[in-house]
Amino acid sequence: MFEGFDFSKMGDVLNEVQKKAQEFEKENENLTFGAKSGGGLVNISANGKGEIIDLSIDDSLLEDKESMQILIISAINDVMKMVEDNKKQLASKMLGGLGGFGG
Repeated sequence: MFEGFDFSKMGDVLNEVQKKAQEFEKENENLTFGAKSGGGLVNISANGKGEIIDLSIDDSLLEDKESMQILIISAINDVMKMVEDNKKQLASKMLGGLGGFGG
């Protein structure tokens, strides 16, 4: 099963994985993602760590709590999916750079 695998290089591979993970984390922190719902009545922004950094709600929604809640939840779900998809893409790119691991 491990025929031809050089275990002496495992430490080097793990160090490279750790270095790539740190680069990935730093690159991801600086990204901003935005989503809107209700045709722009709700706008939300999140950073690459998945933290909400901005939220704007059109004044016309202030009288309709139920619609406002639905649109906020929709926008949050959309922006979180963008963040998660980006993390997966960067992780795949990171692992793809390690030869036989992922990609």
